[in-house]
Amino acid sequence: MMPPVAILAGGLGTRLGELTKSIPKALIEVNGEPFIAHQLRLLRQNGVDHVVLCVSHLGEAIRGFAGDGRAFDLRVEYSYDGPVLLGTAGAIRQAQPLLGEQFFILYGDSYLPCDYRAVANLFQASGKSGLMTVFRNEGRWDSSNVEYSDGRILTYDKKNRTPRMEFIDYGLGMLRAEALARVPDGQPFDLAQLYQDLLHDDQLAAFEVKMRFYEIGSLEGIQDLSNYLAVSK
Repeated sequence: MMPPVAILAGGLGTRLGELTKSIPKALIEVNGEPFIAHQLRLLRQNGVDHVVLCVSHLGEAIRGFAGDGRAFDLRVEYSYDGPVLLGTAGAIRQAQPLLGEQFFILYGDSYLPCDYRAVANLFQASGKSGLMTVFRNEGRWDSSNVEYSDGRILTYDKKNRTPRMEFIDYGLGMLRAEALARVPDGQPFDLAQLYQDLLHDDQLAAFEVKMRFYEIGSLEGIQDLSNYLAVSK
């Protein structure tokens, strides 16, 4: 059985300007459908049957579209930030009672065509508290932020980049519930910081993905994904 997936869909989408003024990023139309429809369908195709949407900004609109997930042959639940935006790791900690002991984490603007079962198998075999998928990006689709060699992440830093960073955080992660003890309760905390803390303590496994990622955080990204979906159907 596949672990559940936490989708971080509470972002404000400010980079997209007017496009996300009245709708959340998850509902931006891509190739004729709201983005989240493509995302949920991809997860189901990969054997996932339980998704928890971590929402805040315009979260009810997402719920209004995705509902309980039956239209996608999934069980979909919702976890709300509340009055204080908790950041990516804070939102996951809030959602953990719905997620259980181990789970995937997926950014709400990412479309990631990879082998989710292989990722889960490696994570379980690693015995570590977390896992990050990485992709040899070489600065092509975003700024690379990972030094990776021989199956190990050597450095991960979104702010202080080095010339040796040829890989990027692909956007799919896994955590065991125990990792969330590092996240302060009810306070904003970033997933990138949690990954760095786990890496420092040798508790972050790595899985190299060979297929590029797609994202809808920019107009160019939306067009890229539309083109990909149009030919892959």
